[in-house]
Amino acid sequence: MIACIRRIEDRNLIDTAHRALAQCDAVFRFARKRKYVKHNPIADLKGPDTLPPVRVKHHAGITDPVKLGALLRALDACAASFVVQCALRLLPLVFVRPGELRHTRWEECNLDGKEPELRIPAERIVPLSTQAVEILRALQPLTGPTGYVFPSIRSAARPMSETTMNVALRALGYGKNDQTPHGFRSTASTLLNEQGWHKDAIERQLAHGERDKVRAAYNSAEHLPLRRKMMQAWADYLDGLRAGGNVLTFKNRAG
Repeated sequence: MIACIRRIEDRNLIDTAHRALAQCDAVFRFARKRKYVKHNPIADLKGPDTLPPVRVKHHAGITDPVKLGALLRALDACAASFVVQCALRLLPLVFVRPGELRHTRWEECNLDGKEPELRIPAERIVPLSTQAVEILRALQPLTGPTGYVFPSIRSAARPMSETTMNVALRALGYGKNDQTPHGFRSTASTLLNEQGWHKDAIERQLAHGERDKVRAAYNSAEHLPLRRKMMQAWADYLDGLRAGGNVLTFKNRAG
């Protein structure tokens, strides 16, 4: 087993090596329960002595307000298709994971009433600012009223490719060490914390670490009135940066 895992490690596929080890562990644990084997050899291979830890991938995100304003203006002038442009303009406003945005369906969008929101998936509530609603309403005649909000250019039955937004950012001159689609989450987290918003409200909006659907549904409803207020204030703040003015940070915000 060590020899097999080492071959994967030698190719610098550390995450793959950890997953392979975990899968083998599951097989041997099943075999031990069924009494096919007396011992699970993988149990002796856990820990840093066997494999180095997985490196956390850094997603670059601009946190300097002046540079962020320049980026927002660049997104507005993006020469990509209208669908891609809308995706890039919406992502900083909602700062969901890029994969969540790409897979969003019109059936998950509520643009009417006093509390517009996305539910991606159904148990995940993402309050929408008036600016976000405006972007989605402009896009709806083109890709709605059902199906993917951001479909693939080749087929409406598939979502936009995971590389599309990355390519558009590169075309604007933003390399992977400058800004990534996922990096808008870091941007929002850093600046909202600096502005004094309630940390739990920010974490609930980012939905960090939520995998259990029942717990995710409970967490998604936490601090919701404050989060609605925060998301609108965040959109207004970005508008101020886009205009290039002197934007004051919000001091409130404990809720």
